[in-house]
Amino acid sequence: MTDSNNEYDNYTGEKGTTIGYEYTADSRSPMLGADPTVRAGTIIYNDVVIGDGFSTGHHALVRELTEIGDDVLVGTKAVIDGRSTIGSHVSLQTGVYIPSHTEIGDYVFLGPHAVLTNDPYPIRKDVELAGPTLEDHVSVGANATILPDVTVGRGSFVAAGAVVTEDVPEETLAVGAPAQHRPLPDTLQGENDI
Repeated sequence: MTDSNNEYDNYTGEKGTTIGYEYTADSRSPMLGADPTVRAGTIIYNDVVIGDGFSTGHHALVRELTEIGDDVLVGTKAVIDGRSTIGSHVSLQTGVYIPSHTEIGDYVFLGPHAVLTNDPYPIRKDVELAGPTLEDHVSVGANATILPDVTVGRGSFVAAGAVVTEDVPEETLAVGAPAQHRPLPDTLQGENDI
């Protein structure tokens, strides 16, 4: 991570980016580590801390009170809705949605348009939001959906299009809607190399 006095505090990114969106009068400028690449249309709110080697696609959004580790990609039109923690060596592909109160470990991959959710009763009940937890080395396929307060265990693989409604044990394949748990095939064994 960085300290508030490094040369990247005033990093401006490509033309058309907003780095340091002031959402409250007392918010503080975001801190970006070494060698960031922030592409046009991207907005990074204040009170965000990002490690080294960060990069975005176009029109990405990182909201307030988010902590991001080193070597993280936030793809084109991906949204991190704030108040979340994302580890190092994470790849969020195009159109990924990360709601507030989500925790993502290290070496995690989320395929295009994967959606995580944090509200168990959207607009029906006023409840505390609880985002999912994705432990280290989790892979999530394209268009998969993970429901609130679900934990996807270390080394698990969520298949494309799956709808995960309950916790997924470590090193397990989650497939279908609602997702069923199956043994992780030999071809999916091992750790992510992001």
